[in-house]
Amino acid sequence: MSTLSKPNHIGRKISRIRELRDMKQEALAQALGTNQQAISAIENSETIEDGKLAEIAKALGVTVEAIKNFSEEAVLNIIGNTYHVDNSSAVNYGCTFNPLDKLIQAHEEQIKLYERLVQAEKDKIEYLEKIIKGK
Repeated sequence: MSTLSKPNHIGRKISRIRELRDMKQEALAQALGTNQQAISAIENSETIEDGKLAEIAKALGVTVEAIKNFSEEAVLNIIGNTYHVDNSSAVNYGCTFNPLDKLIQAHEEQIKLYERLVQAEKDKIEYLEKIIKGK
């Protein structure tokens, strides 16, 4: 392992925080009143002025210190230490119905609706014929 420290690339940290918050560059750009290209340029910058960093932090819902001190390893450690899968519970993630039955049911409903539509059209024609004969 190298003894050299990694450079403090603020742009990459902003990018990772944005991705972890499931936010697209366009959404961040809109929150900052700028465009996606400007966000891309920010995320490629190693340093960002404090005022702009404060705006970005507010848009991301984090503090400036959180951006400056962000560490991918720390996030992975937190997830690894807090995420637990309990395989002892019998949870069924499969279908609780037969998809073919649902398809047949939907088709039968469609037929009923079509028959109602045809009957309504027949009634309309019959009514119009009565009106014409009455004149």
